[in-house]
Amino acid sequence: MAIHLRAHAFAANPLRGVSASTTAVSPSAAAEALRSLLEPGSAAADAANPHPPHLSKILPFRRGRPLARSPDPPASAPPAAPAWRLAWLPPSRVPGVAPDAFVFLGAHAEGGGKEAAAYWAVDVSDGEGPRVDGGSGDGDGPAFVDLRTLMVATDWSDNDAMGDLAIAGHARALLEWHNTAKFCGACGAKAVPTEAGRRKQCSNESCKKRIYPRVDPVVIMLVIDKENDRALLSRQSRFVPRMWSCLAGFIEEKAWKRQ
Repeated sequence: MAIHLRAHAFAANPLRGVSASTTAVSPSAAAEALRSLLEPGSAAADAANPHPPHLSKILPFRRGRPLARSPDPPASAPPAAPAWRLAWLPPSRVPGVAPDAFVFLGAHAEGGGKEAAAYWAVDVSDGEGPRVDGGSGDGDGPAFVDLRTLMVATDWSDNDAMGDLAIAGHARALLEWHNTAKFCGACGAKAVPTEAGRRKQCSNESCKKRIYPRVDPVVIMLVIDKENDRALLSRQSRFVPRMWSCLAGFIEEKAWKRQ
């Protein structure tokens, strides 16, 4: 089996570079539009954004697993590994979730055959989750799938699938940060989401510390021998028998040289 070369399985998030564009939907505008869709009877929401100029797409997570679907291949297509895509839902399919629970992932403006859209992630682990209709004809219907399973099932030559994988990885990291960073590290007061979930702020009026998602500067690397189609793996004494892994270390130039 040939080894596919790629820098990072969860890199190249297609929403990040596009969201930085001056024509993209801003986080504040996206948040106002989402609130108007989640609370249609709210006068404040309707006044802020009576006619949302873009789509709002929601990616639900349950226990760290994103909602994904596997569409049916054409009947004439040759047998292949199952394809998958993230199962984006409209806000109406994620009922009973407070607007502040949604985390902004990015957006793109209208163009290239696509409508303007803002993308969000939300953790539904504590509730009943979204009302997913599996009878739409799209394969076996959506399901919450572990990220590692999706990574193994991804065709790394498929740029769209790799883009979905990067988006899902980014979304899970942000949601886990929100679930763990609930209090201010300076004074211990509750930290509340702000800027569409992209950061938090201490609720203590005398502190108001800004809190940003953590960044762990580590790397997992796969050293390969292209000529002989081999890879260098390692193991630790605590591993179960026959368990091997890629190499890991802090992100800096010498990490590769050491290995």
